[in-house]
Amino acid sequence: MKQTVVLFPGAGVGHVSPMTELANVFLKHGYDVTMVLTEPPFKSSDLGGSSFVERIAASNPSISFHVLPPLPAPDFAASGKHPFLLMLQLARDYNGPLEAFLRTIPRERLHSLVLDMFCVHAIDAGAAVGVPVYTFFAPGASCLSVVTQFPALVAGRRSGLKDLGDTPLDFLGVPPMPASHLVRELLEHPEEELCKAMTDIWRRNTETMGVLVNTFESLESRAAQSLRDPLCVPGRVLPPVYCVGPLIGKKSDSKAARKKNECLAWLDAQPDASVVFLCFGSMGTLSADQLKEIAVGLERSGQRFLWSVRAPAGSQDPKKYLEVRAEADLDALLPEGFLERTKDRGLVVKSWVPQVDVLRHPATGAFVTHCGWNSVLEAVAAGVPMLCWPLEAEQKMNKVCMTADMGVAVELEGYMTGFVKAGELEAKVRLVIEAEEGRQLRARLAARREEAEAAMEEGGSSRRAFAQFLLDVENLVDGKQQGN
Repeated sequence: MKQTVVLFPGAGVGHVSPMTELANVFLKHGYDVTMVLTEPPFKSSDLGGSSFVERIAASNPSISFHVLPPLPAPDFAASGKHPFLLMLQLARDYNGPLEAFLRTIPRERLHSLVLDMFCVHAIDAGAAVGVPVYTFFAPGASCLSVVTQFPALVAGRRSGLKDLGDTPLDFLGVPPMPASHLVRELLEHPEEELCKAMTDIWRRNTETMGVLVNTFESLESRAAQSLRDPLCVPGRVLPPVYCVGPLIGKKSDSKAARKKNECLAWLDAQPDASVVFLCFGSMGTLSADQLKEIAVGLERSGQRFLWSVRAPAGSQDPKKYLEVRAEADLDALLPEGFLERTKDRGLVVKSWVPQVDVLRHPATGAFVTHCGWNSVLEAVAAGVPMLCWPLEAEQKMNKVCMTADMGVAVELEGYMTGFVKAGELEAKVRLVIEAEEGRQLRARLAARREEAEAAMEEGGSSRRAFAQFLLDVENLVDGKQQGN
């Protein structure tokens, strides 16, 4: 009798995609997998919505998908609360329906419940059913180490960390971290509701039976070791941490699929390692002025480029993430004549880009990225050097570790002021593609790519870590049965 693993991802492409890859690992080990989803409280092409879920389900027929009965959505417009707090409350309200679904699976068949890092409220649903509960942390071990140490850092503080500006903070396992680079919500006063809610999430992430992390040991060895150090959170023993990545999408092997994407056909005609790829993730957007500045920098650089352009968000208000943005109007957004002048060496696209395929294409030589962890892992696995342009969430923290610890990237320093100038983009693009420093960076990435491949092979560190996780679940269940 096959056992069933239930996965409960957070909303959005950046959460569902890596958990889908984790599901495939469970399938390879002989388990049935059910991914439990909730209906988004708004329809947004950026957050995936039903079309994204349908696409994921269609391409992963071996995974069962169960959508919980929809609950009334919060009134985002009328409420004075931050949208993140409203989303958290809605997520907690799903505990009842989740528990009810778990009870439809015979207990002897239920192997484990694996929760997304923003779904740790569901620990209570798992406990009610008596199933082992684990966390899946989609960002890296460095981020996990910082946020795990964060509650102790702010305990007793009478002011928010934003008062510290760029003052470096010392966390075990990572380079000195400027206070300004932490997740924005954590910089508020420790007693403010938003900061308290986020701090509670990070604490509960390590209150499960263990944490599966989307990374591989050699990429973040210091951070991974810090999470096993008794000094990480004084007075508290953390659960086991399993580095089981990189869990990323596979390159498309279908010739038909390649024909559908004009960017792949275009890349086929470019020299090896000659193209700069610019893409800022499923939610990252830049201002109209910044888009024009990028265009100027790319044109001056003289380098080949593939650029995924998305329409600017309507405002800097947090509710911008609840909007559905229109397709980018390239003629209005880019400098007059830019597309014509650069047509022989550049391609600008305003539709979805098959990022894994682009990064693994021989013609791709550099990647200008927002430093979302999925993108970082995809570039490392492809051996492509990165230029860091962090925008939000944990991306600035990732930037620090990518440049100061992993040696896989250089930074575009203008991100600190919120505006990267054309001159800096031109210089850094040339540095990575043409200069000796760029050649050294590519050599390091080639080594990292081999390490990533080795980690996922039979006997590799990530394969061993996953096997240890399965053994620990088995021992946990056996111990409970003997105790009964």
